[in-house]
Amino acid sequence: MRMRGRTLLTRTVSLIVCGLLAGVVVAAVVFPPVALSGLGAKAGAEAFGALPSELSVARAPQISYLFAADGRTPLATMYDENRRDVTLAEVAPVMRQAIVAAEDHDFYRHNGVDLKGVGRAFVSNSAGAADRQGASTLTMQYVRLALAYSADHPADVVAATEDTSARKLREMRYALRVDQEFAKDEILERYLNIAFFGNGAYGVYAASQVYFGKPPGRLTIAEAALLAGMVKAPTTNDPTSRSGRPLALDRRNYVIDNMVTTGALTRPRADAAKAAPLVVRDTRPPNGCVSVGEKRWGFFCDYFYRWWMSREEFGATAYDRERRLRGGGFRVVTTLDAGVQRGADRAVRRAKAETAAEAAMVAVVEPGTGRVRALAVNRTFALDDPRNPTNKPHSDPAQRAKGASGTYPRTVNPLLTGGDGITGYQAGSTFKIFTVVAALERGIQLGHTIDAPQRFRSAYVIDRASPTACPGTSRYCPTNSDKKAGGVLTMWSAFARSTNTYFVPLQQQIGAENVVDVAERLGIRFRVDREGRWAADREAAHDWGAFTLGVSATTPLELANAYATLAADGTWCEPTPVQEIRGPDGRALDVARPRCEKRVSTGVARAAVDAARCPVGDDSATSRCGASRTAARVKAAVNAPVAGKTGTTDAENYASMVAMTRQYAVAGIMTDPDWPQTTVTMGHQRPDGINPPVYESLAAAMEGKPRLDFPPAPAELTR
Repeated sequence: MRMRGRTLLTRTVSLIVCGLLAGVVVAAVVFPPVALSGLGAKAGAEAFGALPSELSVARAPQISYLFAADGRTPLATMYDENRRDVTLAEVAPVMRQAIVAAEDHDFYRHNGVDLKGVGRAFVSNSAGAADRQGASTLTMQYVRLALAYSADHPADVVAATEDTSARKLREMRYALRVDQEFAKDEILERYLNIAFFGNGAYGVYAASQVYFGKPPGRLTIAEAALLAGMVKAPTTNDPTSRSGRPLALDRRNYVIDNMVTTGALTRPRADAAKAAPLVVRDTRPPNGCVSVGEKRWGFFCDYFYRWWMSREEFGATAYDRERRLRGGGFRVVTTLDAGVQRGADRAVRRAKAETAAEAAMVAVVEPGTGRVRALAVNRTFALDDPRNPTNKPHSDPAQRAKGASGTYPRTVNPLLTGGDGITGYQAGSTFKIFTVVAALERGIQLGHTIDAPQRFRSAYVIDRASPTACPGTSRYCPTNSDKKAGGVLTMWSAFARSTNTYFVPLQQQIGAENVVDVAERLGIRFRVDREGRWAADREAAHDWGAFTLGVSATTPLELANAYATLAADGTWCEPTPVQEIRGPDGRALDVARPRCEKRVSTGVARAAVDAARCPVGDDSATSRCGASRTAARVKAAVNAPVAGKTGTTDAENYASMVAMTRQYAVAGIMTDPDWPQTTVTMGHQRPDGINPPVYESLAAAMEGKPRLDFPPAPAELTR
């Protein structure tokens, strides 16, 4: 802040004069009869001198902007008040001149309080004029707005704006101090950034965008005069309303004439500006995730919002965090890759129509950073309109009988990321990768053989009534999906064929609790209460016989990130929707930095990836995958070294798949989120199955990217 040069004598005289006048003149402005009372003058002068002069100004709320990963493509805007501060250099000179002409002709000549104006108001109000005058300068108006924004209690807001002599005395006292502390242009800049212009536009930047769709540096004379004329009565002089339009036009022309009076315009330029037609818009920026321009991106926006709300760095309470997001003026560059997102959007909609009860969900994560590059589902992120509902009847027959609507095609549920009652979905045999990792960590090699029968009688105890119990026993007896014996298989070939009766005995050999531990280390969260209790109790987890077959709930995001950890040589990274956050001062916040840690040894991770190349049609120099692959066409579709796995539940009401390269991990799950017990069969290879959305999303992400091979697994694990 810079002080304007002013002699001590000038400042002293100003304070003395204002102090003397404050007792009589200000009282006269508000209560004319009191002006004749010496007692009123004395009381006013004493009150004025006792008022504080230091103005503590809280920063007015600023709009926060979200962008895609390129830093240019808009994603969303979030705000309580549509405002973005700009410097005076970014405001057209005619706008500066117009606001002075409209509100305070002597702004550059007085010391914050216009003594001539106070005198005029005194005479006018004493004469009983119908139009009471208040003699409020731009500096005093700024003080009033600053006090209101800085108030911590509703009563303080009222005190800052109520029409009383006490308020005006306080404004004068603060205005004198502000005028000493700041240059005139600094005061004008602050005023233009805090003033309300109607239609949700706070500050001159927002007003220029809302009414004219341009930055304030490009305002014309007529446009600047219109905005300057609105601050006095933004609702009454609303140019977008039928009743306010003629009033706004009259006020605009009044300001233009005043610009001639102040010397800002010549009469010919003023006449030309008054002849300009009044053309305005009402283009308020979208607010929040339901207003995202590309409706399919709303799920990612909501993921960002939930991420922000979970971070204590942004405030101690949820209220504090939300206020900071919507008022902090942040520039957020998210991790959303527009090209990858659009590719994933196309892929999920090719598989399932938006009006289908089945949801095709795909998440894309970058290994080594945890950056979430896309979240796609065949839904629109929106609330259903109760006045004109578009959602289909509920797919659950019991709910449909009650007249309930489904959550499709419109929903704001976090289908891909979990939360708010979304606990996740069964991912089937994709969970076998956790058993592979747990086995490798215990020195069991990929060439480890097991003679896999058609049905395996395990040591796990389950309910005798379960369809997976051996007949007449309480033993868990899983079978293979093709109801055939697997024969002697290695970890490579069993993973390629997804042989259940290989992986259940392998899990039994190494301990199910260790497989559960690997899943947790790789990011599976166990949101279902019962599963969470099992996972937290190693003894209970030891008996979780079906865990390796993917009976636990997860989300596409968690599943993609788990596999991404292996593609990153065992380095787990916290999934994140942001790659840069800058505050209004331009400084970067540290919260966008990737948060990673080693969760699996490099050798084990590389060996697990080596096994995972088999199901998707890829081979390393050491792998022995066998002839049977569950998703062999993925390698050709992606045209890059690739790894992954498919998964299906016994009832086939869930289908899942993961496919990954060194650069991206893509996980997809298909099910009916409204009715997980659906009788609709979820497929894999067919056009409306889950596999095409996954490998098509990966292929789209890999466009223009180098084809990097996975590092070789250590020899001691590939025997």
